[in-house]
Amino acid sequence: MTQRLGRVQARGQRIAIAGAGIGGLTTALSLLAQGFEVDVYEQASQLGELGAGLQISPNGSRVFRDLGLEEALQNCVSPARGKEIRMWNTGQRWKLFDLGDDCLARFGAPYWMVHRGDLHRVLLTAFEQRSSRPVRLNARVVKAHSTAAGVSFQLNDGSVHEADGLLAADGVHSVLREQLLGEDKAQFTGLLAWRGLVPVDRIPADLQKPVGTNWVGPGAHVITYPVRAGQLMNVVGIIEREGWHSESWTEPGTHDELLRDFGHWHADVRDLMRQIEQPFKWALVGREPQKGWAQGAICLLGDAAHPTLPFLAQGANMAIEDAAVMARCLAKYETPAAAFARFETLRWQRTADIVNRSRDNALRFHNPQLSDAGKAIDYVTSEWEPEKVRRRYDWLFEYDALTISI
Repeated sequence: MTQRLGRVQARGQRIAIAGAGIGGLTTALSLLAQGFEVDVYEQASQLGELGAGLQISPNGSRVFRDLGLEEALQNCVSPARGKEIRMWNTGQRWKLFDLGDDCLARFGAPYWMVHRGDLHRVLLTAFEQRSSRPVRLNARVVKAHSTAAGVSFQLNDGSVHEADGLLAADGVHSVLREQLLGEDKAQFTGLLAWRGLVPVDRIPADLQKPVGTNWVGPGAHVITYPVRAGQLMNVVGIIEREGWHSESWTEPGTHDELLRDFGHWHADVRDLMRQIEQPFKWALVGREPQKGWAQGAICLLGDAAHPTLPFLAQGANMAIEDAAVMARCLAKYETPAAAFARFETLRWQRTADIVNRSRDNALRFHNPQLSDAGKAIDYVTSEWEPEKVRRRYDWLFEYDALTISI
């Protein structure tokens, strides 16, 4: 490590990052740990993360531990003890898998549930402490091109900047993604998502358990899990519906609308949804995996590279993995262009598999057999049989971005 840091520092490479979200800041911290100079450009006028809960599985948490963030995160994460399946109308439970000591023993890292804003705050604080260059606000990268010396890029204020390499971590609506890959080929999936937060002290003790619960039903499913060190319950409901295509995470809805979608579900689901302080809704949009992230001294990562549906809870984890792999590639290869090309080679197939299997999971959660009392129990028992669950998830959690061959 000492030799590698010295070599990178001697080259004096400076990497620019477009976007100060979870992917951008984790990448910035990973690059700082490798001795790079980092400039982060953020289009927002103030820093903060909207949204609600995230699940950080071992493939993500081991990166945060390596960055020395575990102690800070312990104050806000909710360590998960397990996951369970529940039937949409009867409430019957099936244990899915352990996520506590068993997860540590099998994968060497914890499974955390966390509020997006809390995680973002920890990352931002660490960046401010470790970097001599603060995040530049009101700075949207609007176009970029590779040069003989690296990359030149323009901000929304017209100013032009240069760096040895530029990483686009500016999310699913990335301007640079469109520049590199062409017009967005997003397709509405026919799925509407609801989300909200419930103070835990407002819900029955039986629903306060530190587990992730996946309610499955015909044409819809509901996910619940605790965040903010167990103070809040994150609630997400996804239902098949046509005709509403807004992809914004901040579109407010009403409790009446929400209960029109889920008012016929089990009383536990209805009670949780009534307690949501403000429900929000958004349309789930799918995109096929695309190659071409790395073009010269410019590269996409995180949601800008591989936007995914949330049905494997891996969107944030993929961005965290990207950060570690990207920093290691830049530390090894002589030029950002070579590092970026290697990064895409290493990451494309894994992220494409996650994108595709996430889409497949929606069909599993919403199977029509769940409407038939005679078939529903057999369907769940078979579909979430332990060996099938291991095949479905172990390959995700085992991946180690810190040790894969670069």
